Amino acid sequence: MKKNLIKLVLVFIFILKSSLVLGFSNAKQAVLIDADTGYVLYEKNADELTAPSSMSKMMTVYLIFEKLQNGTLSLTDQLEVSKAAWAKRGSRMFLEENSQVSVEDLLRGIIVQSGNDACVVIAEAFSGTEENFSEELNIKAREIGLENSNFTNSTGWPDEGHLSTARDLSIIAIKTVQNFPEYYHFYAEESFEYNGINQRNRNTLLNKPVGVDGLKTGHTEAGGHGLAASALRKNQRLIMVINGLSSNKERTAEAIKLLEWGYRNFTNFDLLKEGMAVLQAKVWLGDKKTVPLVINEDTKITIPSESRDKLQFKVEYDSPISAPIEEGTKIAELEITAPGIDSLRIPLYAGSTITSLGPLSKLLSVINYLVWGE
Repeated sequence: MKKNLIKLVLVFIFILKSSLVLGFSNAKQAVLIDADTGYVLYEKNADELTAPSSMSKMMTVYLIFEKLQNGTLSLTDQLEVSKAAWAKRGSRMFLEENSQVSVEDLLRGIIVQSGNDACVVIAEAFSGTEENFSEELNIKAREIGLENSNFTNSTGWPDEGHLSTARDLSIIAIKTVQNFPEYYHFYAEESFEYNGINQRNRNTLLNKPVGVDGLKTGHTEAGGHGLAASALRKNQRLIMVINGLSSNKERTAEAIKLLEWGYRNFTNFDLLKEGMAVLQAKVWLGDKKTVPLVINEDTKITIPSESRDKLQFKVEYDSPISAPIEEGTKIAELEITAPGIDSLRIPLYAGSTITSLGPLSKLLSVINYLVWGE
């Protein structure tokens, strides 16, 4: 069997902006990702360990959302505030010791008010102690794909062992948006009043015309000012994490700069639809001469908006394909390449069942091939 390489060419315009370099962002760590395709538009020290500060509260909230979704927790459940939770320093929800607080209020206290006291209430209710809860956080972190993070508390309180990366924080953000659409709206709330005290969300991008609808800010001396943000414009969602900035003002300006740059220079294309036949491949000794090679899922790609080069499709398979062929069998791979994007390899499957010819028909087909080359 000879290797058959078939090239299909689709022209798009590509050019990588000269600003897409390591120093483009003023943040010490940064990453900008398309949530649907996973394409990294920009990164700077994205795998460098750093103090995530209150951005790590996203992991605590993730566990709350998960328990709400699986029915082991309800928004109306009442949880007790311990002395340890009441006495927790830093940003607070201003809970009263021995009071009962609903899970819904605690969620808003964590997300909107960045309440450390609310986090401790959750940790103690879920796991007995914050130390035990940290172990639960780390187990869940590995489960959802975080490779470099270690959580020693529920709040992001400074601790030399409490570390994460911009890339890991972006994974929490993406998983939150994708896995919990029914609860994600909490991250978009701009203010929350509890115990007579109204506090505004520290994510100042929520009230700016940039499309941001979440997630979480953070600030400690060790980590600097940081933000994990999610923005949605024209059905394209970008996830951005920045950290190590000098002030809230610089954090806001840097976030807007990166998001605007991302939306201005990159876009998504729906290239292929599920069930689409990419190619009719030749069949050897089958009841049909060809078999359609189909995609089994929609294919979307993030590419630079402008371009002068070509997006290339290459289908690779052994030709001809010998019968019998069962529908749904993986037959080939489609490779998509272009300047400025990582190569994508997508499996192609037989779109129909092809049965083998009978003995006499096989003999006649072989003779026909030897005589006429067909």
